[in-house]
This record gives sequence, C-alpha cells and structure tokens, in this order.
Amino acid sequence: MTDAHETAADRSLRTTGGAPPDDAGSSVSQAPTPLLEPREGIPPVIADATALAEVTAAFAAGHGPVAVDAERASGYRYGQRAYLVQLRREGAGSALIDPVACPDLSGLGAAIADVEWVLHAATQDLPCLREIGMVPTRIFDTELAGRLAGFPRVGLGAMVENVLGFVLEKGHSAVDWSTRPLPEPWLRYAALDVELLVDLRDALEKELDRQGKLEWARQEFDAIASAPPPEPRKDPWRRTSGMHKVRRRRQLAVVRELWQARDRIAQRRDVSPGKVLGDAAIVEAALALPADAQALAGLNGFGRVSRRQLEQWQVSVDRAKALSESQLPQPGQPVTGPPPPRAWADKDPAAAARLSAARAAVTALAEQLAMPQENLITPDTVRRVCWEPPAAVDAGTVGAALAGHGARPWQVEQVTPVLVTALTSAADPR
Repeated sequence: MTDAHETAADRSLRTTGGAPPDDAGSSVSQAPTPLLEPREGIPPVIADATALAEVTAAFAAGHGPVAVDAERASGYRYGQRAYLVQLRREGAGSALIDPVACPDLSGLGAAIADVEWVLHAATQDLPCLREIGMVPTRIFDTELAGRLAGFPRVGLGAMVENVLGFVLEKGHSAVDWSTRPLPEPWLRYAALDVELLVDLRDALEKELDRQGKLEWARQEFDAIASAPPPEPRKDPWRRTSGMHKVRRRRQLAVVRELWQARDRIAQRRDVSPGKVLGDAAIVEAALALPADAQALAGLNGFGRVSRRQLEQWQVSVDRAKALSESQLPQPGQPVTGPPPPRAWADKDPAAAARLSAARAAVTALAEQLAMPQENLITPDTVRRVCWEPPAAVDAGTVGAALAGHGARPWQVEQVTPVLVTALTSAADPR
C-alpha cells in the first residue's frame, strides 16, 4: 500500500480553516480572516512600454515562484483574450498589467520563462496568456493540486480559506474586464487573487508530499505545461445549446447558417455571440423553418429584433432551405473512438461488461485515494481500453494501452492493477 493509499482515508486532512494539516494530519480550526487589502496596496496598472520594462526587470530580479492570473471578459467580448494580467513574486511585489495597452508581453514572459508559475486552474488562463507572449516551462496548478489532495471544494476562494484561513472577496469574478478605466474595487480584487497564491502553493506541496502524491502532481503539471495548443474545434456550431431538439438535416443546416452568421457579426463587433443572438432563438428558427421575416419575428428571441436584422437572419434561414440534399450536414459528427456507452450493450455485450467492471473498479480506487475519478484517469481512456482491450490482458499490455492513450506514469501505476482485474473478471464472470 502506498503512502497515498494510507493517508487518503484520513479525513482529518480535510481542513476547515486555519493552517494546513501538520505532519501528523491534525488541523487547527479557527475563524477565517477577511483579506481586504494587498499588503503593499493596489499597484498601479501598467499601461506603457516604460512601466512594462521596469516591471519586467523587477520580476526577473525577484526570487521564488511567480503567481500569475488573468482576467477575461467572458460573456461580454468575442473570444477569450486577457484584459488584465496579475503577477506577484517575492522581491518584486505585485503587478497589474493592461494587455490592451501592452499587447506584447513576450519580454516579460521570457524574463520569467524558467521560473515556476503558480496558477489556479491553469488550463483556463494559459491560452489567453499564450496569445500575448507568456508561455511557462514549469507550472504549479493550485486547483489541480487541491483535486489530487482530495479537497472537496477547489475554487480559489475556498482553497485560500480552507488551507490558509483567509477569506477572499469574490464579488467581481464575472464583471466586464474590458471596461476602461477599471474601477478600483476590481483592481483590489485582482491584486488579491495573486496575493496568497504562492503561500497556497507551498501549503499544498507539503500536503501532497504528506499524502505521497507530490510526484503525481508534478507529472500532471508537466503535462499541462508541455501540451500543445488545442486544435480548433470541428463544427463548433454543433455545440449550440438545445441542439438535442434538432433532428432533421435541413434544421441542422439552419442552425449552422445562423450560428456562422452570428459568429461573423460578433467577431466584427467584438461582443459575445450570445449578445448578438441567443442559442434558444437559433434553435427556435431551426425547428420552425420560417417562410419569411414576418414569421421569424413571431418566434421566441426575435420579437425585439429590428426589421433590418430580421431580414439578415432570414437570409441565413433561406440559404439553409435552398441547399441541396448533398450539402446538408449529417445528423452526428464522425466518431473516432468508441461509440457512446449507452450503445455498447447492443453493439458488443462483452465490451459493455468490461466497461461496467472497469468503471466500478476505477470509482472504488478513486474513493480510496480521495480524488475525483476523472483526475485518476479520464473516462475516455477507460472506455477506449475496454472497447479494444489488449489481446492478452496483463499488467504489461494494459499499462502500455493506458500510456498509449496519454495516461501519465503515475496513473498507469495506480490504475493498471484494477483494470487488469476488472477486464479479467469480465471475460470470466464465474
């Protein structure tokens, strides 16, 4: 039994405030302290080349990990670009940078590229940071660390409160960060987001080490830092909310045409697509196939649209209605992996039995290790191994299959034994 197996069942390590557990697993509960002001006050927003050069030099001369965060304008602007970047490093203090006024932060990125970056939910911020020239080589993700350590709530506010005993004010997380000038309360909130990030990192590193999971976390962090940018999503219009109601190919074509028209308008205006036309309205139009703009105006979501805009949307509807059968989209996207699990019982009962046994085994192991199942091993990886298992099921072949699907070494080590047992028992149910 590994250290992780032995300590995961120790519920005393789930802190409720105050300091992280000590080496014996104890935790002192006390009322959390509100964190109201950054310790050096709210730093000025960096918005010109001279000030950026000074901050770059200061952070290059600092020491220890650097806390990094970014604020986007999701729901307000088109895309996921950064509208504020926050950093903090020992010896340099905190910095707030306006990436609209300073769109190229590659110099700053290069100055701290070899330093460990501490982020919370790194996969959310790394794409927008990459766009402005900030690409780390090493990271520590405090959200992922919290998941691996078994904390039930892993939002930044919850983690800072439960691990460090401080309360962060989170009232400005969903504001329009493209606003200029940014209000002082928003800047205070942004600076506080990186105020304790390195302290949280240090506490979580100790806790992961105590549980025997630190190497696991390092492998996960390395995988995130080295991952290439994701490929553009194919047929993104298929993710329109409410698509499950749309069954006929002609109706699918209407969704596609309206979605693409909306996307072009949103990009041109630099606004969130949902502010141009809601998903519900697109689906309504697809289901109704309106004959003209007047009929379109009677549908939910189009009642307050101007006559000119109605005619523009109707053009998209008419374009879809005029397509030949060969030009219509297919009902579903091509499947590259196994079919949906609900179809396994009919398509391959033996595979369905393997999947049922594997899921039960992985769930039990995840509970034993006190971590979410999807962090132990991705459900897609389990499905792929169960759909096409090795010809000879043993530790070597199953481990190789897991690794071939992208599992990290620690995941292969932990999951292989239970999958071998599950696959073997499913093949021989006696």
